[in-house]
Amino acid sequence: MVDKERLDIIRECDAIFIGKLKEHGWYDKVWQAYAGLIPVKTVGVKGDERSYEWATNLRAVISEDAMTAEWVDLPAQLLRETSQKILNEVKGINRVLYDISTKPPASIEWE
Repeated sequence: MVDKERLDIIRECDAIFIGKLKEHGWYDKVWQAYAGLIPVKTVGVKGDERSYEWATNLRAVISEDAMTAEWVDLPAQLLRETSQKILNEVKGINRVLYDISTKPPASIEWE
């Protein structure tokens, strides 16, 4: 289901991810990058309470023709900073995943 709340959440996640790629000099090195919303609630802890919020997936690939794609081996520091910023600033997210699937068998986008 697509609604304003979910769109706002994923726009925030995507802006943070793209911003970190630019900050670390990786934006022009990847062919395609985005943050997606995984429509599954995950359990986490925020403050002293359990939280049931969404997960976001980060995806960055390189490709010559879009028929095949390799995931980008981003530096751990970039991923760490991105994850921390999303978890600390985006209400509704309590888990950040980095997609390391190749195409094929995976596609670049999630549906």
